[in-house]
This record gives sequence, C-alpha cells and structure tokens, in this order.
Amino acid sequence: MKIDNQTVLEAKWARQAQDMRDEAQKTPRGPKRDALARKARQLETASEMESWLSSKELLPPK
Repeated sequence: MKIDNQTVLEAKWARQAQDMRDEAQKTPRGPKRDALARKARQLETASEMESWLSSKELLPPK
C-alpha cells in the first residue's frame, strides 16, 4: 500500500492541531491559551487549503 506525501502531511497537521487543542484545554484562560487555539485553527486551515490545492479538480487537463 502506497501512502502519498499529502496524506502524511495532512495527518501530521491534524495530529498537531489536536495536540494544540488538548493543550489549550489544560491551559488557564489567557494569551497562551488563545495562541494555542489560534495555532490549531491555522493548522486545520492549512490542511484544508492543501487538500483543495492538490485536488484533481484543480489540475489542468492532460
């Protein structure tokens, strides 16, 4: 079974986002917690953008 780099990257970002969310839950309210939550959202957005940009629908016809 072949695993492509996109799948690995998206899984890495999803895992990092979940780790950030978990850490934010344990952190008291304040700037550090906000920064962790923001970073988690950025990782999710990056993963979605990567998926959109690499979709077959966006590739030029051959």
